[in-house]
Amino acid sequence: MLTKRIRNWFGITLVALTYTACSVPTLVQKSENRTVPASFNNSQDTTNTAQARWKDFFTDPYLTTLIDTALHNNQELNITLQEIEIARNEVRARKGEYLPSVGLRAGAGVDKVARFTNIGALEATTDIEPGKEMPDPLQDYLVGAYATWEVDIWHKLRNAKKAAVNRYLSSVEGKNFMQTNLVSEIAEAYYELLALDNQLAIVKQNIEIQSNVLKIVKLQKEAARVTELPVRRFQAQVLNTQSLQYEIQQKVTEAENRINFLVGRFPQPVQRNTQDFASLTPKTIYAGVPAQLLANRPDIRQAELELAASKLDVQVARARFYPSLGISAGVGYRAFNPSFLLKPESILYSLAGDIAAPLVNKNAIKAVYYSANARQIQAVYNYERTILNAYIEVANQVSKISNLEKSYDLKTREVEALTQSIDISNQLFTSARADYMEVLMTQRDALESRFDLIETKMQQLKAMVNIYRALGGGWK
Repeated sequence: MLTKRIRNWFGITLVALTYTACSVPTLVQKSENRTVPASFNNSQDTTNTAQARWKDFFTDPYLTTLIDTALHNNQELNITLQEIEIARNEVRARKGEYLPSVGLRAGAGVDKVARFTNIGALEATTDIEPGKEMPDPLQDYLVGAYATWEVDIWHKLRNAKKAAVNRYLSSVEGKNFMQTNLVSEIAEAYYELLALDNQLAIVKQNIEIQSNVLKIVKLQKEAARVTELPVRRFQAQVLNTQSLQYEIQQKVTEAENRINFLVGRFPQPVQRNTQDFASLTPKTIYAGVPAQLLANRPDIRQAELELAASKLDVQVARARFYPSLGISAGVGYRAFNPSFLLKPESILYSLAGDIAAPLVNKNAIKAVYYSANARQIQAVYNYERTILNAYIEVANQVSKISNLEKSYDLKTREVEALTQSIDISNQLFTSARADYMEVLMTQRDALESRFDLIETKMQQLKAMVNIYRALGGGWK
């Protein structure tokens, strides 16, 4: 008889499984494209600057101190570290779901049943033993253990745990990517600060030069060699340059505070290198081959892990269409008197299994399934976009470094020519062989050219930092 019942239940389960398996909707699948161009600039050299640790790449001790401090104190980075901890706890939660749940239970209570009810009447006429009536009120004591377990037949729970692991690893890569950006932001702001210091020094030199010329013009005016007009024009030029000095000082303050914010501290002076900014030479960068981006860029690895997690989410959602098997069990002691609690007659136990499968109205399950697949396709596009963006970033910076190098050489020659022209124009003006406007224009052009030269040098250093970040450096 028992064998026949088991066969019947097995047949019902088989029919339900067949029905639900056949009714799983089919979806349009999309595979990610992992191919990248063979090179950035027709070079197959695999030497890659991204392999260098940031402490080895940046050699300025003031800069490395700022970066090291930021990696400990930056609030946004610390927020991300807590997100990693949240993702780690999610893995623990998912792991616990497919393992048996075991607990202990103990309880005590009292129950007084009304006499004129069916239960009360039964208890009044029932003896525990011959001549010994049921106690009234009835006490109840229980101690035991229980266990529940969902048998992970379709790997629904196991895949959910794997998806959580991938998302945890993705959060770690997200932290690494944030670190690369943080390192590059501090380095850029630091080099900008050095450039502003150099511009401020140039402005002060120009103020001194222009003030000396103004004195000469005043003397010439007293000697009736020039009119009041050149005096006023040169005076206005000095005032304009002095005003520029305060504009640069404000930029210095803002650059320092941008660094202070990234470092996680209140405004204070930023210690920095005082050597001549023009003597700083950008490092030689080796871009390697594009295929190395897949391993070096944290954001690409993050997108790849998110894609793997989304694929597992589809498998989890698909498993919801299939029957689930649950097992529950319990064992313990129960009695109305503590003195009877540990007697063999007070033992109780239970063992049950249940199979549940969706048959009708599966709209909610379908919606979850369709959404999981849509997110998986979305993750594919995000992964491909991240690779494309990484390649373009590197290609742009490779080209920028080359063009800035050529531009800097030309601007250096321009500054040399205009610097010489200042002395020439001053000599010609003193000997009345040049107009004062020529002197003013020459000084202005020379100042602008020196500013442009510093700006180009700063752009070179920033391009060096940006390509290091674009290649995937800065998180090691």
